[in-house]
Amino acid sequence: MLIKIAHSHPIRPSEITPESVYHGRRRFLLQIGAAAASVTLGGCEPPESGAVANTALASLKVTKKTELAGGENVTAYEDITHYNNFYEFGTTKEAPARNAGRLRTRPWSVVVDGECEAPGHVDLDELINPQVLEERIYRHRCVERWSMVAPWLGVPLAPVLRRFKPTSNAKYVAFYTLFDPRQMPETGRGVLNWPYREGLRIDEAMHPLAFLSVGLYGRVLPNQNGAPLRLTVPWKYGFKSIKSIVQITFTQWQPETSWNQLGPQEYGFYSNVNPAVDHPRWSQARERRLGELVMRKTLMFNGYPEVASLYSAMDLSTFF
Repeated sequence: MLIKIAHSHPIRPSEITPESVYHGRRRFLLQIGAAAASVTLGGCEPPESGAVANTALASLKVTKKTELAGGENVTAYEDITHYNNFYEFGTTKEAPARNAGRLRTRPWSVVVDGECEAPGHVDLDELINPQVLEERIYRHRCVERWSMVAPWLGVPLAPVLRRFKPTSNAKYVAFYTLFDPRQMPETGRGVLNWPYREGLRIDEAMHPLAFLSVGLYGRVLPNQNGAPLRLTVPWKYGFKSIKSIVQITFTQWQPETSWNQLGPQEYGFYSNVNPAVDHPRWSQARERRLGELVMRKTLMFNGYPEVASLYSAMDLSTFF
């Protein structure tokens, strides 16, 4: 059963820390040195230390590696794992790496239900089988104008969904993040209407680029990056890539999504990377890659034109 709580201290989208502040903090940390800026890394430190076991995470074996970022340089592991959005563990970019160590990721399974003939569940161990595990290097673009290139490990989403035999009524797929205030104390602040929710149209979910990630950079997925299982949809803004998934539901109706519910004028359901449609508070035409100072041009669909046919009959300034 999903448990929702009302906003005890709701915030408006305009109150969220601006992108310029994020980058200012990041540059300051880089200037004072990696040794002072980094959290302590270790495999057995208690949650109170604020550490997340990055260097001690187990390696994963893969059967296939695919470059899907146009040969661009991969973003440094330190940046990918210490500059995160995961509001259940804090609303600043650095907070998840400090606070997510308390999340227990074993055992873990995902309930799959709704408009399907064979509802059931997915055990995490099925998805980290080296016989099926792939590595895919994807570009990613955040709505706050920063971007990265990440080598994810996981499995295509479509085959996982097909095993549950969605019916003809299944027009959308809804995803839900774990909601556990004991492990995720920031959920008590009511920043969002928990649990975190996201959704795709079913043809989007079945597209070959849609991916379920269980690892990063050849290792088990760090907690702050969405362990143990996250969605990866590289042609959409980063907030669509829901983390720590515990439920997938096939539905006839477009599901509510967390950011769209909080600020529908700023965060559309589709959330496709489109440099021609600005965020109400900033332009989306350019982006800054983590680790770089110079901004670059934002690519339509984040540089994945093969998804354009999914939206050929849509006005993308309306369905944003």
